[in-house]
Amino acid sequence: MPHITVDYTGNLADAFDRRGFATALHPLVAELIDTKVEACTTRFRRSDEYVLADGAPERALVLVRAAILSGRTCEAKARLSEAVLELLPKHLAPSPGLVVQTAVDVVDLDRASYRSRTEPAGER
Repeated sequence: MPHITVDYTGNLADAFDRRGFATALHPLVAELIDTKVEACTTRFRRSDEYVLADGAPERALVLVRAAILSGRTCEAKARLSEAVLELLPKHLAPSPGLVVQTAVDVVDLDRASYRSRTEPAGER
């Protein structure tokens, strides 16, 4: 925790520095919601089939969803959303002709039922 999922349109595949974004994102998230970088995970999902607004192929999207343990204030979640929106353009190369929509959604994981474990592979 937090679990971060980044959906992005295929027309950004070459322009989006995903690894750079994730490695910059994790310390930012850790600082803003008081967790450890080691707890952060980010998964990227490319979508080659999408319709944005009027369906024009010049439209692109990056949607970040951060699932964090419940109990953070609305203000803390808003700060996280704003910080992620500021970070995203730094990892998107200029793409002439594209209009890129970026969005962030911070959702709560139920603290009472969420469980996680990290251990060496094959040891159980």
